[in-house]
Amino acid sequence: MKFLLSLLCSLSLATSALAAGTHVKGQKPLSISQGAAVNLADFLVPGKVTIFDFTSEYCPPCRAYAEPLYILHANSPGIVVVKIDINRPEIHRIDWDSPVAREFDLHSIPHFKVYGPDGRLVAEDTTDDRPARALVNKWLSAVQ
Repeated sequence: MKFLLSLLCSLSLATSALAAGTHVKGQKPLSISQGAAVNLADFLVPGKVTIFDFTSEYCPPCRAYAEPLYILHANSPGIVVVKIDINRPEIHRIDWDSPVAREFDLHSIPHFKVYGPDGRLVAEDTTDDRPARALVNKWLSAVQ
């Protein structure tokens, strides 16, 4: 019984650690959300720059960024790309009414948020200004 309790505690700690932003960089960008609300802190990779790419398959500019972001993720050891699909599965157009689009008050995509290795926000796009996109474009030009 003591072993079982110890095992359950270990599993619980492992699960909560994953939820606390202790992810590791995979071979390709992680794709999350499908329109659901999301806590970005849960997907930060400690020690790496994390780029959150709010995207939709129904957005031509978003699709144009897909391959370059994949290359950036694959060829830049210090950079992680996390793709946030704003579309709910049943919506077949850009889903501006999805929970994640409303949560982040999205009015245009692609929309980027860039967090530093320390987990702090470095740059974020707004409706009128796109400093995160400028930073992402600079990194993309360096790897292409």
